[in-house]
Amino acid sequence: MCFDHFSNKLTSSPSVICVILYFFLALLSVITVCGNLLVIISIAYFKQLHTPTHSLILSLAVADLLVGIVVFPLSMAFSLSSCLFYEGLLCKVRESFDVTLSTCSIMNLCCISVDRYFAVCQPLMYRTKINQRVVVVMIVVSWGVSVLVGIGVIIAGFNNSRCEDYCLINVFIVNITGTVLSFYFPVIIMLCIYLKIFLVAQRQARSIQMAAKCAAAVSKMERKSTKTLATVLGVFLCCWTPFFLCITFLPFTSSPIPVPVIEAMSWLALSNSTLNPFIYAFYYRWFRSAFKMIVSGKILQKNFAHLN
Repeated sequence: MCFDHFSNKLTSSPSVICVILYFFLALLSVITVCGNLLVIISIAYFKQLHTPTHSLILSLAVADLLVGIVVFPLSMAFSLSSCLFYEGLLCKVRESFDVTLSTCSIMNLCCISVDRYFAVCQPLMYRTKINQRVVVVMIVVSWGVSVLVGIGVIIAGFNNSRCEDYCLINVFIVNITGTVLSFYFPVIIMLCIYLKIFLVAQRQARSIQMAAKCAAAVSKMERKSTKTLATVLGVFLCCWTPFFLCITFLPFTSSPIPVPVIEAMSWLALSNSTLNPFIYAFYYRWFRSAFKMIVSGKILQKNFAHLN
């Protein structure tokens, strides 16, 4: 490890493994920033992507971009191991950003699941129920709740550092209430919604032969979009579930969890922000085309904003 747990200080000469590890994490940060920038530019530039669903994806990409810009460097500079020993301001700020942006990601995913529910299960009411005004309210609520949760975590942390004894109330706020609001409750809602969507999509698939070709194409497009966003949810759960389970049961374990294990789960969770743009590129051919046009600089040579 890059941290000496016995002397509680950073080693004077980091090993080759540590240098390689930090280089890999720096590269991961760059990939996260570039990938989510491509998503943001694509949705902002191409008029065809100015839809309620893509507005929510844009909000999710902004949260992932901030993870790459803010949380990745802070986590590299003040690793979880050092923050376990030094509960200073920078460690609290890093923890607050981490909680805020992870909460924002899952809140946006929750809003996307609601969008998909109306698109697949109630397509005739979709345009009246989900419009740009409703989406703006969803995004504002998602970011507002996330910021409040992040502020609550940092305030509870400062109160805990001033306690002479073990502060059970602050542990309850950070490890129980925070994780329920940030993770467990939204995940249960999303799983229920996607289960309902799956059942409706199955019924649509059985009756699709009796529909017109145009209606079939629209239904196929909606199901593919739902499948893509369900994959985003699945990847999010794989990345974040170990970390949230760890911090939930950490105060109640008799033996402490090894720091390398906690660090590994933390970085696995952060890597979710790196993976989302690749999921879009894998499933959507028009996202790949948009990425190519942006990277090649074609959008600077000619106006492709209205390209179909």
